[in-house]
Amino acid sequence: MNSARTMWACGTALAALLGAGSASGQVSNPSSDASLLEEVVVTAQRRSESLQDVPVTVTAFGAGQVEEARIRQVADVASLTPGLQFDAFPASQPRISIRGIGSSDRGAAGDPSAAVFLDDIYLGRPAAVAFDAFDVERIEVLKGPQGTLFGRNVVGGAINVVTRRPDHTGFDAAAEATVGNYERLEGAALLNAPLADGAAALRVSGAWRTHDGYVRNTFTGGRVEDQDTRSGRVALSAEPQPGLRLLASLDGTRSRETGPAQHVLDLDADDPLSAFWTIDRDRDQTAGSYPGYQNRDTWGARLQVEKDLPFATLIYIGAYRDLDYSAAYDFDGGNPTTNVVDIAGANDERSDFSSHELRLASPLDSDLQWVVGAYAFRSKTDRQDILDLNIAGDAGTEVYDQAAEVASYAVFGDVTVAVSDQLSLIGGLRFTRDEKDYWIDNLDGSAVFRAEERFDVTVSDSYEALTWRAGLTWKPDADHMAYGMISRGFKSGGFQDTPSSAADAVDGFEPEFATQYEVGQKSVFLGGTVVWNNTLYVMKYDDLQTRRTLPNLAVVTDNAGKATIKGYETYLQWRPFAGASLVTSYAYTDAQFDEFSPEPGVDYAGNRLSRTPEHKLVVSPSYTAELASGADLRFAVDYAYESRIFDDNSNTGPEQRDPTHMVDARIVFTEPSRHWTVSLWGKNLTDEVTRTFQAVFLGANFGAYNTPRTYGLSLNWKY
Repeated sequence: MNSARTMWACGTALAALLGAGSASGQVSNPSSDASLLEEVVVTAQRRSESLQDVPVTVTAFGAGQVEEARIRQVADVASLTPGLQFDAFPASQPRISIRGIGSSDRGAAGDPSAAVFLDDIYLGRPAAVAFDAFDVERIEVLKGPQGTLFGRNVVGGAINVVTRRPDHTGFDAAAEATVGNYERLEGAALLNAPLADGAAALRVSGAWRTHDGYVRNTFTGGRVEDQDTRSGRVALSAEPQPGLRLLASLDGTRSRETGPAQHVLDLDADDPLSAFWTIDRDRDQTAGSYPGYQNRDTWGARLQVEKDLPFATLIYIGAYRDLDYSAAYDFDGGNPTTNVVDIAGANDERSDFSSHELRLASPLDSDLQWVVGAYAFRSKTDRQDILDLNIAGDAGTEVYDQAAEVASYAVFGDVTVAVSDQLSLIGGLRFTRDEKDYWIDNLDGSAVFRAEERFDVTVSDSYEALTWRAGLTWKPDADHMAYGMISRGFKSGGFQDTPSSAADAVDGFEPEFATQYEVGQKSVFLGGTVVWNNTLYVMKYDDLQTRRTLPNLAVVTDNAGKATIKGYETYLQWRPFAGASLVTSYAYTDAQFDEFSPEPGVDYAGNRLSRTPEHKLVVSPSYTAELASGADLRFAVDYAYESRIFDDNSNTGPEQRDPTHMVDARIVFTEPSRHWTVSLWGKNLTDEVTRTFQAVFLGANFGAYNTPRTYGLSLNWKY
């Protein structure tokens, strides 16, 4: 932390020096308005406000950046966001971690620790995090506990995807077409039409994205890790009378993929079972006996009603979402000619969840900013976890059937009080009660591998928590703000995914809590050409829920005790002259267990939390040249560095990822009328190879690799 303190002190001193220069009028104005940075508006506090005025660490991507950088899914957001990690096995069940807090629990009675919201709607299942980022207004990454204002279980942070609303003021249309390597073919389009003389508007958008498999299967032929995804969204907005606004939307995503491509990455020489396996570290090919599939159909409906009252705005948001998910895969990545044991897995899941939120919020121009509300969430999940083992021709199948029903209720309030023109106090409370009913059995399979016995168990529990935040902001002038905030987040407990006995199935895990102490500074310098924000935080993480694999392959979730996460984050955006831009962000994360004994005689105190790099840096320079014809030619690069990652809390063995260096780049030509844009782009241009998933058992370390180098040409048209 010494380096972090030094950087924080230097940043604060420089901020004060430059701020003083700006106040005295000694800083010259930029020669061109083209050098000024655009204001970013976010809704991190459930109201629209400038990013520079929000006392929360937020990384925001506007519509232009989402389009140009080809941000299509959550994985693309994570690659450009320090403090945010994303991985998955399989890829259709993502695991998200923010500032070291994440969850690998995919069981019917488990929950994510870092949540994803689509237009304020909580996506409560990992496989439900499926959308296309085409035609979005912005994507916000809120870091740290958000237990006061956002839905349920936001203990580590939240990703909020905000789609574009229908525009009542005019007709709009756009289209996009892309071709690329691996036979990539993509298309997307949108249409916006005002109705009833501007009293209503309809917006329709859709996208189709396909590419061939990244990995060749040398045993079955063909390729795996392909894509065939189709997404659509329709939204209708209306203002039937002044002060009353209605917004109804329907969206859906259908995806069909093969894979994932698994590999035997390492052998455990001390385990005699290591003789079963053949190492295969070729990222470009796999030898799995089964190509696998990942099929996902999800859709949702949303209704928002806003009514202006004399003293406030009343807002209701209701939603229903449905998920139909099936995946099957070759886990060991081999076949009878390479591996003595053949391991295959599958998951089938049917989920539906609904939510209702009622908020009363102060007017945006009020000196006293406040919001109060109530929230209700219900979900039902039926899930099947299947494991097939074929040992020298002796095959068997183990099946866990799970069903969970969840009901969550909350009331909340948050207020910002201006004590003076410069100083404001912030406070918020949220009371949450979660109720879970869970049923699990392993009676259907022909064998038991992970379990010691056959069982049929029904169990219930409830969890309550009071979460809060308290802080202050100080704004000496319009360009500078400093803040301090203490916030507490909560994630409810749950029950085991694949327990080894009836006793383990009944023995659930307790809620986890995180309390974050954060100080930050946000500043605009040099007449609006520089934005520099800094954050320093300490997070106390109690009873954190961690998963571990037992020798019999059963997976259990424990409460690990305590951990402390310390970090420093900085964000710099600079326009040195017209056309040039530099965006740099960096996160230092020191995430260590204070208390964690997963079993007698084993002590992980002092170990790093899994899947958390100590350093992550993103540097994005760009330059736009104005041609004599009036056209623009833009050059942009994104470089991302991550230090070593441990994939297991033991911090030993082969489950580690070496530091990575990822480079994306693009050249964008925009013709003079601004209707047409041509973009030549590439991702992972250096063809960096890294492991994205690892698990050790039966004498080997099994895992998967990242996406190889991809490139393509995109043509965009805007009305």
